[in-house]
Amino acid sequence: MDILCDIVQVLFALAALGLIVLLVVAHLTAGMVNLTCHENEKYFLTATGERKPFPSLHDPFSRELSVVIPAYNEELRMPVMLDEAMQYLENRQKQNPSFTYEVIVVDDGSRDKTTEVALRYTNKYSADKVRVLTLVKNRGKGGAVRMGTLSSRGKLILMADADGATKFSDLEKVEAGLKDLNTGPENLAILCGSRAHLEKDSVAQRSVFRTFLMYGFHFLVWFFCVRGIKDTQCGFKLFTREAALKTFSSLHVERWAFDVELLYIAQCFKIPIAEVAVNWTEIEGWFFYEYLIFTLYLLFVPKLNSFAVFF
Repeated sequence: MDILCDIVQVLFALAALGLIVLLVVAHLTAGMVNLTCHENEKYFLTATGERKPFPSLHDPFSRELSVVIPAYNEELRMPVMLDEAMQYLENRQKQNPSFTYEVIVVDDGSRDKTTEVALRYTNKYSADKVRVLTLVKNRGKGGAVRMGTLSSRGKLILMADADGATKFSDLEKVEAGLKDLNTGPENLAILCGSRAHLEKDSVAQRSVFRTFLMYGFHFLVWFFCVRGIKDTQCGFKLFTREAALKTFSSLHVERWAFDVELLYIAQCFKIPIAEVAVNWTEIEGWFFYEYLIFTLYLLFVPKLNSFAVFF
């Protein structure tokens, strides 16, 4: 009996130590955004190897749609997603020649061949349609999306994950939902792909602890930051160019919970936000750990320092 009590005490001590470590890591890696841009990050490569400068989000749009894909060590999963996306976009352009688009793959300081894989699509489709932005150092998903968005040309800007968890053709649903929003004279609107309708099935397939963590995260997001949005974390979000400029220019968190801060900023600016259900498949990866760190970070840093937007 004494041995069992000792084991329980050791386990609790280890759990407490792990909690402290995760809190420290979450806090240290979620610092203020690094506004500096390395010289190499200002250019993309054409199919012939020529270096050309990226445009700015401050410039007038010249494409109907920009697709920003953050990628970190995604050489294996990304081709499946890119094949699906390019097939959809190319077919749509054939049906409607006035539809123009670009895909920006942001290699977030990968240690594999993510950039090389993405450049194959530049060679196949041209740099006018597929551009690769290779970050010199890893910034985090939020930083990668931010850098890609600030270099985009689209009237609408779609954030899409490299793992292909969301069916790309659901873009039509998201576009339709965006049109239903009242963008106002400033043309501000954000439409979030949502997996909330899949929650019952996901709960049935997950452990009690993972389910508790998920609900705990949702409660903390609702309590501290964003209300009225059931799924803040789905990596399939569509922005008007004006909304992207307003929110990403004010973003402070580049790593953990950047989606939450982004939507919190949008609500502070009274930007209309809505959700549309999308098809989604859970891809093996860091899902569990992301929820854990997001939850701890929200407990540790209430409001995500977004008050800095107003000062």
